[in-house]
Amino acid sequence: MRAVLTRLFILTTAMFFALPAVSQTRDIENILTQREQAELYNKNLEWKLDNVLPEIMRRENLEMWIVICFEYHEDPVYRTLTTWPLDNARRLSIVMFHDSPDGFKKLSATWHGARASGYMYEGIFTDQSKGPEGQFEAVADYIREADPESIGINYDSESLDDFSHANGLSHFHYEKLYEALGEKYRNRLVSAKDVVIGWFETRTPWEVSFYRHLAGIAHDLIEEYYSNAVITPDVTTTDDVRWWIAERIKELKLDYWFFPTFRIIRSPENIEKYGRDDNVIRRGDLLHSDVGISYMGLTTDMQHSGYVLREDETDAPEGLKKLFEKGKRMQDIIFEEMVEGRTGNEILASVLERGEEEGLNPIMYSHPINYYGHGSGMTIGRTDRQEFVEGTGEHPLYNNTTYAMEFSVAASVPEWNNETVRLGFEENIIFRNGRARFIDGRQEELYLIR
Repeated sequence: MRAVLTRLFILTTAMFFALPAVSQTRDIENILTQREQAELYNKNLEWKLDNVLPEIMRRENLEMWIVICFEYHEDPVYRTLTTWPLDNARRLSIVMFHDSPDGFKKLSATWHGARASGYMYEGIFTDQSKGPEGQFEAVADYIREADPESIGINYDSESLDDFSHANGLSHFHYEKLYEALGEKYRNRLVSAKDVVIGWFETRTPWEVSFYRHLAGIAHDLIEEYYSNAVITPDVTTTDDVRWWIAERIKELKLDYWFFPTFRIIRSPENIEKYGRDDNVIRRGDLLHSDVGISYMGLTTDMQHSGYVLREDETDAPEGLKKLFEKGKRMQDIIFEEMVEGRTGNEILASVLERGEEEGLNPIMYSHPINYYGHGSGMTIGRTDRQEFVEGTGEHPLYNNTTYAMEFSVAASVPEWNNETVRLGFEENIIFRNGRARFIDGRQEELYLIR
């Protein structure tokens, strides 16, 4: 049966991703229904639990992993381990993963039964009359019988700078588990931090393909709002655009993981004429946006830029175009320095050195992007830390991982009285088969608003 489901999953995915090429529709016009999303999401989850999670646990020498949380107070990783549409915890929810000699086991001691976590889970809590205490008893009984050498729980006491989402276990639930285990197995409790990070950052083959479609939706959306369909110079405000983007995302039945930003980078001439606080989009303004959407459990994060033509212009000023090219050159350098096994801090040092040598004046702050926009995995710099980032900066670059390549470059613009302008860039990338590449291409030139 599993083989049939796998073939169906692959066939359905192949048909779905063939549609844009055949019909010539944009990605934004090819969004799945809620039911289709749930079916594909759950098939991918089942495959990932069976094929990716065991490899990560073995890589990190963790025999058992336990996730415990309450309804409405879910562990950040819990929702990524459970099926749609009911991916939230139900009262007290507990899922366990055991790399046993008899095969990899996916277990649930959840109040509403194993299927509340997902059809791929085996239930080990069957007597609801015992209440929540009975759930911990069931977990402890299983552990005593299985006798694992290591038991991972979701806490990380190493770094306050590490947003690995590995601190989802509450102190209350830790105490309950501790009491139930007894001294022998209490001493085998260890941090599951590296397994959590690995689970978050590793993409399946299906997710790699789907991410192309997701990034395509984001690019289609950006093209829509950098146009006269949305922006009328000297009339439209930045708030108008931000709310248009937010409404458009909701209209598509998608979501944003942060409220869209849209700002003006204004020339000295326009500052003198309109002031710094004026939020009406004027001719001669450089525009910059930062938008992230969520779809099928994955996220995007992109910063693109446009220019509002003056009445006598047919193109952006040469100085702004050269600044934009500096950003593209920085992207090329980052790709060249992303080598499997290098840490984020090693990559940071090399790209900054090369960027400075070429006069790009870079600031790096790239982050993982996956289930969460600011996801777990390798970080390359932060705006306030351009030398060394603790925690995620020391995490190595692994295969099949995705990132928001985020940075800024700066240069003087002759047409703007040689004022130094700093411009942010952000595209979504994947590291796969030994090299980094854009998931769905990049912005090649400034958008022009007429």
